[in-house]
Amino acid sequence: MEGDCLSCMKYLMFVFNFFIFLGGTSLLGVGIWVIVDPTGFREIVASNPLLFTGAYIMLAMGAMLFLLGFLGCCGAIRENKCLLLFFFMFILLIFLAELSAAILAFIFRENLTREFFTKELKKHYQGNNDSDVFSSTWNSVMITFGCCGVNGPEDFETGPRLHPLYSHGAIPEACCRREVQSRNGAFINKEECLRGNDMYQNQQGCYTVILNSFETYVYLAGALAIGVLAIELFAMIFAMCLFRGIQ
Repeated sequence: MEGDCLSCMKYLMFVFNFFIFLGGTSLLGVGIWVIVDPTGFREIVASNPLLFTGAYIMLAMGAMLFLLGFLGCCGAIRENKCLLLFFFMFILLIFLAELSAAILAFIFRENLTREFFTKELKKHYQGNNDSDVFSSTWNSVMITFGCCGVNGPEDFETGPRLHPLYSHGAIPEACCRREVQSRNGAFINKEECLRGNDMYQNQQGCYTVILNSFETYVYLAGALAIGVLAIELFAMIFAMCLFRGIQ
């Protein structure tokens, strides 16, 4: 009976570690994508030290989970006490690090507020200057999502860089309405848009549009993070039980 229980524990340990292995692979893939993405997203991350650090933390955590999931599977199948103890200690450290990262993310969440993005837009945006990464990335976002600025076209009426460029209702070309929301989409009426005619401008701010678009994915990411923490906790329990059961 004890042997059957130990065997069941061993295979449960293997299953849990297999999920940790998959989670580590996913985090590793996302971290690599964020850092090497050629579409401009990495420049947005690089411009914010907190996001830049978070991307590398995600990469490191993914690599560690990948390795530990693999070691946990090997330790469970081979019933190796040394590997199991090594696995338990390191996954405990990862668990505590993830918990700390979640607390820090909650504390510094104000860095992703509407006010933060508005301040950055007014400070760094340079209109249709495609050589500037910040500006070209913002233009791509506004064209893709059919939005204008952070709060709306009024964002371009103030600010040291924006006021000389966009005054009296004028807005960037990227804010003009198109038949299809893409760079190749034809303008409905570009001339009237640039003169300040509201009818031909995207009036909704990008903050609300993007938040509504990704709200489901944010909750999904949060649920996934809670799931990973729960799996790690159960894996630690199974590791210790299996460690004590091995002669």
